[in-house]
Amino acid sequence: MLLPMIYRFGDFELDIARAELRAAGELRPLEPQVFSLLALLVENRERLLSRDEIIEKVWDGRIVSDAAVASRIKSARQALGDDGQAQRFIRTVQKKGFRFVAEASVVRSSATLATGPANAGDLPATESTRPSIAVLPFRLAGSPDAHAAIGDALADELIIDLARLRWLFVTARGSTFRLREPDADIGAIGRLLGVRYCLQGSVEVTGARLGVSASLVDTRNDGIIWAERFSRAIDDVNQLLADVGAQILAALEVQIPLHEAALARTAAIENLDAWSAYHLGLQHMYRFNREDNAAASALFRQAVTLDPRFARAHAGLSFVHFQTAFMRHTNDVAGEIRLARRCAERGLGLDPLDPFINFTMGRSFWLDGDLASALVWLERATSISPNYAQGIYARAWTETLAGQGIEGRRHVDLAMRLSPLDPLYYAMLGTRAFTHMLLGEDAEAAAWAERAARSPGAHVLIAMIAAAAHSLAGDQARAAAWAANVRERNPALTRQDFFRAFPIRVDAARERIAESLLRLGLL
Repeated sequence: MLLPMIYRFGDFELDIARAELRAAGELRPLEPQVFSLLALLVENRERLLSRDEIIEKVWDGRIVSDAAVASRIKSARQALGDDGQAQRFIRTVQKKGFRFVAEASVVRSSATLATGPANAGDLPATESTRPSIAVLPFRLAGSPDAHAAIGDALADELIIDLARLRWLFVTARGSTFRLREPDADIGAIGRLLGVRYCLQGSVEVTGARLGVSASLVDTRNDGIIWAERFSRAIDDVNQLLADVGAQILAALEVQIPLHEAALARTAAIENLDAWSAYHLGLQHMYRFNREDNAAASALFRQAVTLDPRFARAHAGLSFVHFQTAFMRHTNDVAGEIRLARRCAERGLGLDPLDPFINFTMGRSFWLDGDLASALVWLERATSISPNYAQGIYARAWTETLAGQGIEGRRHVDLAMRLSPLDPLYYAMLGTRAFTHMLLGEDAEAAAWAERAARSPGAHVLIAMIAAAAHSLAGDQARAAAWAANVRERNPALTRQDFFRAFPIRVDAARERIAESLLRLGLL
């Protein structure tokens, strides 16, 4: 369906859906190619369009003469009451191309405003409450020159990467790239496109450096949920775009669910829809304790009851069953392992391309010590979404336990760089510590393990890693302090529990860690 976009400039309205130009409400007839040319210029009014690009878009790349292009430009100007001298609307840049220079704004037809978003009614019932986002073209500042396409390229890549997340409804490029006002009304854009969130930003090139500013805005109240600025040297533009885009993507993956959970907390539990219950469940899930794990389980079950085909809610249930088994919060560990696998399989049956679901499937194999099978699923998760930080971390953890410490270190460093505020960041730090422990780098292992154990959300098994790492590094006082912390939090934990949770496949490293725990009285 065409988005019913109308551009206003001066006394004119350019109605894209109806292919009409109106002046003071009166129709100004245009030949189809002239209308296409005018629409192309207006929609790209922030930049110069070359003759070659105009031919590619208007004439589908067919060979045409300069006279043909000039003729259509002349007809468009005549329809607007413009000419080659005044150039109030369409400016010619000699030997370079053309640009629409009048100020234009985007409005929506009254009929559309009455009936709601263009895609309303086309979505399943559960999709109506699914978080949605529009990524606007990044504005250009400074003197971009040869890098003038960076703003569009960055937004384009983000649209593609966000669409891979599956849980987020992403407005297509064809709609968002029509909205280029420098001082856009985000609330109006939200109503126009039917989205809850807008990602906007700017790109500034200064000498040999590129600055990118990005902000995530709630379209319902214009509140800024997250904002960040990135600065890089322009050595490899493609790599630069990939790095900045990956960091923005990872931030959105954390910030949007947090905001959704905050909104859900204001509603009565019984009134939550499936998506709100799911996001509130995520918030409890990431607190990593018995009580919150149970609360998360109840909320995910509520989401599944409301929508049995809600694939991510099944994956959430897999995650909490994993936690219950991993932390030994039950006497029926084998039963929890079966449930973790079964819920992940249900999610996969509904949406096999969701990276989070593949992540939970991979982690279910950890619990059986089947690292080879776990790695297959985790590699699949990161193949589906290459910048999925939690999937990259889980892959690093599996590689490290399997004896691939260098590869694991490379991946966990990437995960931490992508998502420095991730709720699993403590586990990423713990993985980094393990990469050193397995290679006999004990001082480095102790430093990373200390950071991991002191991080928000770190569970008692992370404290065991810290105790072992300090013991191996020769700091028996710190090792004893962390061992006491373990006994205080869970007196029943043993070395066997440690190695069931962390099935290390490198015999020499396993023996060294076992001896260090034994010296600390963790039998």
